[in-house]
Amino acid sequence: MEAEGGARVRNEAVLQNQDLSFLLPSVTAFLSDYGWYVVFMCVGVYLLIQHLHKNRSRDSQSSSVSAASQDPESVVRSQAALEASRRRMQEEQDARAAEFRERQQRLEEEKRRQKIEMWESMKEGKSYRGNAKVAQQNTEEATSSSSLRPKTDKKPLRNSGYSPLSGDGGGTCSWRPGRRGPSAGG
Repeated sequence: MEAEGGARVRNEAVLQNQDLSFLLPSVTAFLSDYGWYVVFMCVGVYLLIQHLHKNRSRDSQSSSVSAASQDPESVVRSQAALEASRRRMQEEQDARAAEFRERQQRLEEEKRRQKIEMWESMKEGKSYRGNAKVAQQNTEEATSSSSLRPKTDKKPLRNSGYSPLSGDGGGTCSWRPGRRGPSAGG
């Protein structure tokens, strides 16, 4: 009996110590058939969890904000700070607008003065563009005196012995006629 009992113990031990290799073919078959569906489902579950986590954190923040907003002193302080920052931003904007208006007025005054000068020069019979050129030349003379000399170091575009029909002197781009006869050979 012990022999039979010992054999039973060994058979039961073999069944209990068996690994999960018997699942490998069925899992492989399932993943080969439905693998992409499993991947998309996992990604969808992950995105759903992230979305729910964001909503939960947003709800907890709004509840803490609503609790803080019920304190009247903090509400008054935040409104005062908001009003002060708005006033400061408005003052900056007003300063920039005043500066822009002043700049525009200076430009308009300069244009008006130039028109008056042009009108007066036309009355005298002078060219109104001549005054602008003279003013421009004065500023150019102040910057450089070499602009009055003509440039004499000009290099000719091609040598004097150039002939487009001769074929030489063209460098690397020369035209050659194609081969005569059929291109397929034969």
